[in-house]
Amino acid sequence: MADSEHRPGSLAAKLNHLFATVKAPESSREYTNEQVADAICKAGEKISTTYVWQLRNGHRDNPTIKHLEGLAKFFGIPVTYFFDDSAAELVDQRLAELLEAHDRLLAATSRDEIQVMAARAGALSPEGFNQVAEMVKVVYELEQLKRGGAAKD
Repeated sequence: MADSEHRPGSLAAKLNHLFATVKAPESSREYTNEQVADAICKAGEKISTTYVWQLRNGHRDNPTIKHLEGLAKFFGIPVTYFFDDSAAELVDQRLAELLEAHDRLLAATSRDEIQVMAARAGALSPEGFNQVAEMVKVVYELEQLKRGGAAKD
């Protein structure tokens, strides 16, 4: 890792923060350098996967304004994020708020789904309830094994 990656306010630090914060909606995982470069190229600005990697690692730190505009557009932020630390702070604060809201929504959705499942399970016959309970137990045990942990009753 380059020293600039650890220096707050550096281009590498800002880019890595964006990669860590703005997730791919289809997978909720960090975008890859290749995904970002491909999207920017499709939008009309040539940039390579290697160049994105170099920017993120501090090996390059003086991109063209077109590259910065492409990165800003991809991540949905103003290009001033890269130039102005106070603008970056505001963007980072807003991203944190959005992530918190997203997490709250996911938690609420999960609770709602669990409540619906519990209500439906409560309306089952004793035999049906036992079958559902056994299926949940089997799926739980399989997931525990995939994670490398022992299943607990």
